[in-house]
Amino acid sequence: MAAGTARPGNDGFVAMISQRIGGPLGRHADTASTWFGPVRVSLLAATLAWIVGAIQKLPCQVTVAGHFPDSYRRLCYSDIPLLYTGRGLADGNIPYLDHGNYQPLEYPVLTGWLLEFERRITALLGAPVGPGLTAQQAVDASRLFFQVNVVVLGLLFLVAVWAQARTIPGVHGVPRPYGVDHVRGWDAMMLAVSPCVILAGFINWDMLPIALTALGFMFWARSRPTLAGAMFGLGMAAKLYPVLLLGPLLLLCLRGRRMGDFGRTLLGFVIAWLIPNLPVMVLAPSQWLAFWTFNSDRGGDLGSIWYVLSLAGHPVPHLNLVNAVILILLCAGIGWLIISAPRRPRFGQVAYLVIAAFLITNKVYSPQYVLWLLPLLILARPRWREWWIFTFGEIVYFLAIWGHLDQTLTPGGGGPDRIYWLAVIVRIACEVWVGIMIIRDILDPDRRDPLRERDTVYGPVPDDPGGGVLYGARDAGWVVRLRRWLDLTDTGPR
Repeated sequence: MAAGTARPGNDGFVAMISQRIGGPLGRHADTASTWFGPVRVSLLAATLAWIVGAIQKLPCQVTVAGHFPDSYRRLCYSDIPLLYTGRGLADGNIPYLDHGNYQPLEYPVLTGWLLEFERRITALLGAPVGPGLTAQQAVDASRLFFQVNVVVLGLLFLVAVWAQARTIPGVHGVPRPYGVDHVRGWDAMMLAVSPCVILAGFINWDMLPIALTALGFMFWARSRPTLAGAMFGLGMAAKLYPVLLLGPLLLLCLRGRRMGDFGRTLLGFVIAWLIPNLPVMVLAPSQWLAFWTFNSDRGGDLGSIWYVLSLAGHPVPHLNLVNAVILILLCAGIGWLIISAPRRPRFGQVAYLVIAAFLITNKVYSPQYVLWLLPLLILARPRWREWWIFTFGEIVYFLAIWGHLDQTLTPGGGGPDRIYWLAVIVRIACEVWVGIMIIRDILDPDRRDPLRERDTVYGPVPDDPGGGVLYGARDAGWVVRLRRWLDLTDTGPR
């Protein structure tokens, strides 16, 4: 293929950039001998972006006891140093298993084990530990704990980028289940250089489930369903959202007659989730329940549409029930789309739709939750236009949330800060826009889907390139009969 010619799957933005560096590699290029391939370059870019994010957080470092920088105004707030002293870690207590005069850790168990691992590293590096710490000792220890997190979470970010780059075929070392030489490894740059990661990657410990979920998608694409399920199970042990991926995966396997593989995925999921959870469930059941009761009891909180309605004077009664009903209805609609679409949707597409539905309807939508959705956006619709729209909405909200908490958005004469309300709506609208584009791709995959669009030279890609065991699977007979009854054209794999 001539240099400068856009290859199948690359959008206009990628083609324009490739022109500046000599055009994309030819069809028969030896990518194995090219050191500056998409994986290495993405990892290098991710490292630089992570360093930029760490530098951006420096103004919020507390160095002197009693002197607290305005982290809201400086846009560098982080839970990490605060929870080190606020959840008993500075006293040397083990999460869940030890008790004290502090609030129990309100995170799933695997996140707590990560904190314990980091606490021990912090102590080995010389941080003072114990209930009798002076205020300055506590500050010094929490600052060192944050630095340990910069390294550990940074490594997890690199794992996520590495897995993202190797999920869709077309990179050296990734199996290619079809003949078309799609080059999708560079899509990982959307994660590596994302401003969302730079701004929100240090707020909390969300990089742990993100890395595990990315590994789950990679193993699924490599037709290793048990390992994929194990990664999703560990992801749920760190944050709740990966369990939601099982619903669309079940329907995809049901449509593609791969229920045995789904069973192996489910088995890996359950075992991997139980391994970190079971000890705490047995030894400290009340501490284990802290995460579940905390989320059940909370009302509409920051980032959610329910919070905006509450600020506007219209709180929603019975919010848990309302939230659950709306989410179930949205998931039912996504399920119907999976079954009735002209061709079986890609796993990444329906994963984005389900997690987006969960976040948009959730009682809280913290700034760092964008990191859950970003890798799925890249798998679902790897187009820079949607990436820019998505990023715009997140940056608008990121700026607004800290202004809201700092009360700098409050009008001078008093009253509600409607700018924050608008930012919440803009954020959700951008995510809905991406969702609409994904639904359009699903309904017209040959012409719309970036991973299935028809190419004049090679023809259409026959199936989901990251589908793993689902690749090439034909629709179950009941799906074919249902589509005929609905007078829908059967355009399955060919």
